[in-house]
Amino acid sequence: MNFATFEPAYEAILADFGFDRAADERARDAAADLATPFDLDRLGDWRGETVAVAGAAPCLADEIALAREADVVVAASTAADVLVDRGVAVDCMVTDLDKNPETAAELTREGVPVAAHAHGDNVPAVREWLPRFADEWTLATTQAAPAGPVRNTGGFTDGDRAAFLADHVGAGELVFPGWEFDDPAVDPMKARKLDWAARLLRWLERRRGERFSVLDGRREETDAALREIIGADIGNERGGDDSAGG
Repeated sequence: MNFATFEPAYEAILADFGFDRAADERARDAAADLATPFDLDRLGDWRGETVAVAGAAPCLADEIALAREADVVVAASTAADVLVDRGVAVDCMVTDLDKNPETAAELTREGVPVAAHAHGDNVPAVREWLPRFADEWTLATTQAAPAGPVRNTGGFTDGDRAAFLADHVGAGELVFPGWEFDDPAVDPMKARKLDWAARLLRWLERRRGERFSVLDGRREETDAALREIIGADIGNERGGDDSAGG
C-alpha cells in the first residue's frame, strides 16, 4: 500500500472523526526527530507465510491456537501481553502507545520489532516512549504522509495497521485471532473505530483476493461504505510500491 492509494481513506477518516491533519503531521514530525530508518527486512521474511494478526478483544484467550499455529504473529496493542502470557512468541507488535508502552519497549530491547504509531493526540507518549525503545527494532509509523524514517503502510487502528503491514511485506495468508467488531463493552468512539477497521480490512481483502473469516456477515455493509470513500473498482487493484515507505 502506498500513501497515494491510501489517502482517500485517510481523508474520509479525518472528516468522519473531525481529526486535524496538521496535528497528525506534527506527531509524525515528532516521531521523525526521534526515530531512525527501519529496514523492513528486519521483520523477517513473511513472504508466503501464514501471519496471525492478533487483536486485543477478550476472545483472543479462546483463540490462542490460531496464533500458535501461524508462521508469524503480529500483535495489536495488549494482545502482545495475552499471547506472551500464554507462551506464544510475538514476532512484531503494533501500537499507538496508549495502553502498554512498557511491553513495547521491552520487546524492542529483546530484538522484537515494534511499529510505534504517532497521531495527533499522542505526541506526549511519542516523546516519552520512543527514546526508551531500542532504535534498531522500532518502526515509526504515521497515518499522514510518510516523511523521513516514518512510514505509512496503511491502516487506522492498531489491528488493521498490523494487517496492512503484513500485506505490505508479502504475507501469504492472514488469519485474525482476537477480533470482535461488535464488542458491547467498548465506548461509542471505539465502536466507530472498529467500524473503520472492518471497512479497511474489507478493502485489504479485496486487494488481496482473499477471504477473511472475521468479515463474514459484514461485507455488504462495508462494501457500501467503501464505494462512498474509494470508488467501486479501486479495491481490486494493487497499488505500486512507495519509495517513501508509505
